Amino acid sequence: MNNSIRFFSILIAAILIITVSLNYYTMKHLKTEILIDAPKEQVWNILIDLAGYANWNPFIVSSEGEAIVGQKLKNKLMNNGKATVFSPVVTKVVPFREFEWLGSGMLGMFKGRHYFILEDLGENQTKFIHGEHFSGLLSGLILQLIGDSTKQGFESMNSALKNQVEQLAKS
Repeated sequence: MNNSIRFFSILIAAILIITVSLNYYTMKHLKTEILIDAPKEQVWNILIDLAGYANWNPFIVSSEGEAIVGQKLKNKLMNNGKATVFSPVVTKVVPFREFEWLGSGMLGMFKGRHYFILEDLGENQTKFIHGEHFSGLLSGLILQLIGDSTKQGFESMNSALKNQVEQLAKS
């Protein structure tokens, strides 16, 4: 075996070991929450109006498709000043309670199960839970790179949703 082949074999092995290590020892879940002063039905109606995202959502700035299980969406995300288009598949819709999609990239080496949960806290108050479970060989490495800015994006979406719903609730 010549030296260059040996070098590249060691390099590839080292990259795989580092990638797998990062995958096991880093965060694999982002979760955010916000209280919204409106009934869960009003929150739900804004959340699943995907075409309306362009009017209020600073994180998912556009979404095409419908909140129907099996439906493929086309979402445009603004994260850290960069636009990314991805096409997740809706995996769960429980009216007035849960909405979820699954996206993947890099030949399936990175997957994200994005979820929204609405909890009724009584008259005119809803807890909005927004998060994502990440999996795949590259999930640890990618989360090291984009985890903080993605969480900030979730939080900006949550705040914008709260403002949108509460303004409509007052009307």
